[in-house]
Amino acid sequence: METALTDSLSRRNIRIGLSVWPAMQSNITKTEVLVLNVTAEERIMYSVMKAVYDSGIPISFKGSMVLKACLFEAGFLDETRHTVDIDANWNTDTPPTAEQMVESLQRAINRGGMDYEVRLYRMYGEKRSAGFELVDRNTDEILFTMDVDVNRPITPTQIYEVDGICFRGVSPLQMIADKVAVVSTDKVFRRIKDVVDLYYISKVFEFDVQKIYSTLKCSERIMGDFQGFLQRKEDLRHSYDKFRFAGGVNKRHSMQSIVR
Repeated sequence: METALTDSLSRRNIRIGLSVWPAMQSNITKTEVLVLNVTAEERIMYSVMKAVYDSGIPISFKGSMVLKACLFEAGFLDETRHTVDIDANWNTDTPPTAEQMVESLQRAINRGGMDYEVRLYRMYGEKRSAGFELVDRNTDEILFTMDVDVNRPITPTQIYEVDGICFRGVSPLQMIADKVAVVSTDKVFRRIKDVVDLYYISKVFEFDVQKIYSTLKCSERIMGDFQGFLQRKEDLRHSYDKFRFAGGVNKRHSMQSIVR
């Protein structure tokens, strides 16, 4: 990403991918993008996210589903990696009980006209998210899961729209900051997907290093020293080679084209 972030990180000799700015323009509509690049499971997940948003539950979404919507709105139409779960934040003055969370989510889904059952399989705790399964009542098949962090530091959000489906998700800047925080540490070797996501994002967004630092500070996170990129390039390439893109997406880019 030939951006403000990578320029500012030049003292560390780190450069991630290439950028296109401003966002690419296209005559393809969002609906057509969905037909091309969103799996059936992801379409269901967007419907659930809309139902949750419409219900007023104090949830904001994050993760790959929000990233896809963000890229769509910005004009990035290439196929991106698919996902099999929803990530979210739940923020309230009083920590919710397991029953409150399940009942709220179930009510939202019922009102959305979907015949799915919400099951809690992991209660949240310190440094542990709540885990939910959404199950087809007719077949008892687990369609996908939701990982929900509870009362973590509140992050900036905005409203996204995908094919007429609206929901609240973390801001693009917050996504960038969170992913930079991860890839700048040794976590990068097991979070290669964040390197790939930053490559996608760099195609349509400029990175402002001062804003990223400020965002990390507000969310109580810090930026690492990028030693994985500087000292362990072969290990990084090996981690990328082992990374499997969900949904049958091909690796269209070599590691060299993403991290240079």
